[in-house]
Amino acid sequence: MQQKKLSNPYHLANYTNIQLTALVLLRVLIGWHFLYEGLVKLFNPYWTSAGYLLDSKWIFSGLFKSIVASQTALKIVDFLNVWGLIAIGLGLMVGCLARAATIAGIVLLLFYYLCNPPFIGYTYTAPTEGSYLMVNKNLVEMCALFVLAVFPNSKLIGLDRLIFRKKKEA
Repeated sequence: MQQKKLSNPYHLANYTNIQLTALVLLRVLIGWHFLYEGLVKLFNPYWTSAGYLLDSKWIFSGLFKSIVASQTALKIVDFLNVWGLIAIGLGLMVGCLARAATIAGIVLLLFYYLCNPPFIGYTYTAPTEGSYLMVNKNLVEMCALFVLAVFPNSKLIGLDRLIFRKKKEA
């Protein structure tokens, strides 16, 4: 039995205008959210992830609390958090290395989720946006990034189009 060959997912003909618009809009909005969160943390001289990490209650709480116990580890985590958010946000917004930004965003959101999951019986000192029985904005945004990973669009609309076209021509 011969398998049907799949067409190139980066070809414009594979998306309708509304599909491409929706995917690009989703990518840009998530990018803006990441960028904004990173910039807020960057420009707040008092921001640290210590409170969020100390509030951890689930399976990796020991690891997260040990990070806070080490000033060096905490500074590294804070630096990576701020600049990771900024880099992911910019990458998604302008479509530059968007596949890497998407995967990095999923990993970062997974860390946030594992640190403070919205499970019944867990209360946190930081205000939450509601109780949704295991679902919170981190999980929803992680799933949205997964959609962007399986329906790539930055090679159609984004700087990746220029970056990867030049690679192919060279």
